[in-house]
Amino acid sequence: MNKAALLALLGGCAAAALAGTAQAQTAAPGGLEEIIVTGSRIRTNPVDTAAPIQTLDRDKLLQTGLPNVGDILQRLPSSGGGLNGKFNSSGNFGFPPDGGGVGAGASEIDLRYLGSRRTLVLVDGQRWVQGSSASGVPSATDLNTIPSSIIERVEVLQDGASAIYGSDAIAGVVNIITRKDFEGFEANAYGSGYVDHGDGWQQQYDLSWGNKSEKLTTFLNLSYTKQNSVGAGDRDISDFPVPGLDECIATCSSATPRGRFIVTDPNTQQTFSITLAEAFAGGRRPVYNPAAPGSGDFEPFTTADRFNFQPFNYIMTPQERIGMYGQIQYDLLDNVRLNVKTLYNNRKSVNQAAPEPLFLGPEAGTGTITDTIGVHVTNPFNPFGFSLDPNDPATSTYAIFRRPIEAGPRIFKQDVDTYYLSGGFSGDFGVADRTWYWDTNVAYSKNRALQTKFNGFNAAKLKRALGPLAACQAEPGCVPFNLFGGPGSITPEMLNYVTYIQHDTSEQKLVDATANITGDLFDLPAGPVGFATGVEFRKHEGFFQPDAVVTAGETADVPATPVSGEFDVRELYGELSVPLLANLPMVESLDINGAVRVSDYSTFGTDETYKAGLQYRPTSDILLRGNYGEGVRAPGIGELFGSGSRFDDQLRDPCSDMRGLFGGQPASAAIQANCTALGVPASGTYEQLNPQISIVTGGNRDLKPETSTTWTAGFAYTPEWVADSGMGRRLDVSFDYFWIDLKDAIQAVNAQVQLSRCVETLDPVLCAGISRLPSGVINGFNNRLTNIGGIKTEGFDVAANYVSNETAAGTFSGNVVFSYLTKYDEIIPTSTGFDAVPRAGTERGSPPQAFPDFKINATLGWLFQDFSASWTVRYIDKVVEACDHDTTGLCSRPNQADLTNSENVLGTTVYNDVQVTWRPAMWDEKFYVTLGVNNLFDEDPPNCYSCQLNGMDQSTYDIPGMFGYARIGFKL
Repeated sequence: MNKAALLALLGGCAAAALAGTAQAQTAAPGGLEEIIVTGSRIRTNPVDTAAPIQTLDRDKLLQTGLPNVGDILQRLPSSGGGLNGKFNSSGNFGFPPDGGGVGAGASEIDLRYLGSRRTLVLVDGQRWVQGSSASGVPSATDLNTIPSSIIERVEVLQDGASAIYGSDAIAGVVNIITRKDFEGFEANAYGSGYVDHGDGWQQQYDLSWGNKSEKLTTFLNLSYTKQNSVGAGDRDISDFPVPGLDECIATCSSATPRGRFIVTDPNTQQTFSITLAEAFAGGRRPVYNPAAPGSGDFEPFTTADRFNFQPFNYIMTPQERIGMYGQIQYDLLDNVRLNVKTLYNNRKSVNQAAPEPLFLGPEAGTGTITDTIGVHVTNPFNPFGFSLDPNDPATSTYAIFRRPIEAGPRIFKQDVDTYYLSGGFSGDFGVADRTWYWDTNVAYSKNRALQTKFNGFNAAKLKRALGPLAACQAEPGCVPFNLFGGPGSITPEMLNYVTYIQHDTSEQKLVDATANITGDLFDLPAGPVGFATGVEFRKHEGFFQPDAVVTAGETADVPATPVSGEFDVRELYGELSVPLLANLPMVESLDINGAVRVSDYSTFGTDETYKAGLQYRPTSDILLRGNYGEGVRAPGIGELFGSGSRFDDQLRDPCSDMRGLFGGQPASAAIQANCTALGVPASGTYEQLNPQISIVTGGNRDLKPETSTTWTAGFAYTPEWVADSGMGRRLDVSFDYFWIDLKDAIQAVNAQVQLSRCVETLDPVLCAGISRLPSGVINGFNNRLTNIGGIKTEGFDVAANYVSNETAAGTFSGNVVFSYLTKYDEIIPTSTGFDAVPRAGTERGSPPQAFPDFKINATLGWLFQDFSASWTVRYIDKVVEACDHDTTGLCSRPNQADLTNSENVLGTTVYNDVQVTWRPAMWDEKFYVTLGVNNLFDEDPPNCYSCQLNGMDQSTYDIPGMFGYARIGFKL
């Protein structure tokens, strides 16, 4: 359908809407009021929705014992996780390829494992501003900007909805409904922590006040949340880089307080890898013996000398949030209402990493200014008697690794302000005995984040402090730097010159203006034809501004460049619901619905999306439903305009130690031949020096929107005979199948997949952008965003709810939600077409993401007089991770020699959560006390060897420990 025809159709429908003559229905059969339900703009009976929706009311949210809505939603079986407080990425890895930054301190929701960018977050049906953490411009919403105390319920649409809501709703929609009909005063206090470890304490307080008069409804809320940290060194799974192994192996860092020095002596032509001897007392310059470099004050560097950085990390990051929210609704006329909402939210969060490592010299392979740093012979601390000069062929084959612990850990403090203000009108009017409902709204929202990093190094100043002594002495403030003196040899004066405080800023703004109208066009024999139409205008602006030192390329840590951009979109949609049959034998009702949306983007032009659905009730107990939808997601600001940054991914180079000279398993003859063809020395002398390989990431202005096709089919069964027979108050069961085909997915090819398959196949597309030094070291890895082949996924969801009649022992309830992932394939490009990477039942590891075949949440509830209790079981199926990243043999199955085909099973994990609440009737149930424990039986997460940090998949599993909590509140 072309745009002209589409606009004519929508215009004709709107004209027909205003000319309707039959009487409108404002109440659904059975007395339920027709309302707007997530997934449609047409007012309808909520039990007749054609879309699969999971609703979490306030009681269910509180039942989890968690203070943050993001953490609650990540426990849904259909959720793939997302960023949360267990991610401590700042300073450890750099900037992921999606252009959104590391998202430190944020919390996101990822439905269907399709990524947080493909889940649309609404608040009361309106778009919410996307996140900001001062490290990029993300395309996902930070749920930590929405205080949980203002939430009445959350509706999760597990279906694509681009035709209804526009871009980003490919995987589904999370619609957060705020509290409105609230009267009186309420206060709540919450405290929690890992009771068996005595850490991770959290506290939350909120105050709410509401009032309703004849014309004015008011709601105000204040909230405060504080979450303390849990150190990685305080859990067995995370105290060393390899979980379950309390010692350093190759995964520990080469950058140590005593240093690692890989040097070729121009006088002897001998290459050696040495470290300062552990017995070296310091206080003088160490003595180097060219005849025996690894003797005296030095010794050969071994795996045992590596540095364990884990105790400096967090396994749960600290943060503090303050929220203020208010809304008013005022009846200007009998059928016109003014609506105003405002919010301010502040988040202060912290990430921490080990003292900044210095990787210096051409063989370090960072791809930055540090590759050009040498040590001049006149540096008073140089023990070798010759310069290490990157421009001198006689000495340029060197690498220096030093961990200056004297500077202290890298500390990243985020300060994020969120502002939201919206105003609009809503109402209804009658035309020829029909009632039409309309609303208009304009919302302005902004996220602004400041990040301050402490104890970082200015590489340009470090280069000067290690260079010719005369040049340093001529520079005001320059103090010669000591790389070779061991722990304690770097003085405060040295640090004052080469370190700096880094200030980064990012911001996102959203202006969203909407106008909608819905009502019944005319009557058919089976009922009225429902219609909705509307327009929307959105403008997105965002930027990321790194510190001037970083922008100049002078940081010794991860480089980054500024990002800035904006785009706007104008949209028009129309939706129709048509009843075909009703009140016939085996046809209680048969309805079809459809929607179309036209979007005009300033960045790439016009696009259309469509949706069609069918719902059939053979009887009042059974609803059969099916939907077809087309989705679109436009690239965000970070994805489009993100410039070159670096991501230090934890990878295993298949060419490292390919002949087993350093104790590893020799690679196959084919792999050795391919490595040699890629420039790796055939002698096998190349060994990967660091588990992290520097990758250049960034956006791509040539990106086009990704598109999707979604099919869902299922049924809902609510048998009336259960209540009629006295077997219970209610029973309902639902089943929904989903199939999603995402094309032109905006993402980078998984770096480990790209590197491994490049080596295995020599495919020129996969090998493009990967370069090596003559020694074999990877010194270039371009992994920017592109429209890769896509993603194909399918599965099904099952849900059941039961509430018993009241008995002498109380009232019992049961709830089960089950999600089964039958297929998940990432389609990546190759020189001969496309290749599928199956993910279902696997652990990706980098970035961490488990794809369990199925997950189950089951809750048994009990209510007796003043007491209520619940027991929840969360079941996560086993997943398998490949061990092609592992050189230790710890990951692989026993006695399996070929590590490229070996695997580790992350076993089935079951969590048990219990809760009890006392709400005394003698105080009119206005006071309550809740006690609970999550992970009652202290289930540990399974060891993950490919996960980037802390030995576990933070997006899927709980932090080890029993999580106890208490909540108390009252209402007046």
